[in-house]
Amino acid sequence: MGTDPSRSIDLADLPAVISRYLKAHTARDTAAALATLAPDAAVTDEGRTYRGHAEVGQWFTGAASEYTYTTELLGAQRTDADHWTVTQRLEGDFPGGVVDLRFQFSLVAVGGHDLIEQLVIEV
Repeated sequence: MGTDPSRSIDLADLPAVISRYLKAHTARDTAAALATLAPDAAVTDEGRTYRGHAEVGQWFTGAASEYTYTTELLGAQRTDADHWTVTQRLEGDFPGGVVDLRFQFSLVAVGGHDLIEQLVIEV
């Protein structure tokens, strides 16, 4: 009946795989970030989608590391068991200098472990 099932959660209640990804992203640790992704995962950033570890790894070491910035976790929401959104504020030397980004995660179980199947990053 038209109710929004998403709800805000404490950042400490994020699934471990998402926390590991965010930590790797902040540290710009490509290997650790890729370890959180399903082999055929898709990442969409700035309207372009990268599929699989090879493409995502190239994005991570290229476009995703083009600028120097700091991050601040602002909040998180759980839509359902497999869909989560994390909002981060980035401040740095990119055009505009400050932006709040939504990291929208879709999880999948692979070999008994949750991995990120899809990540969409948008304003």
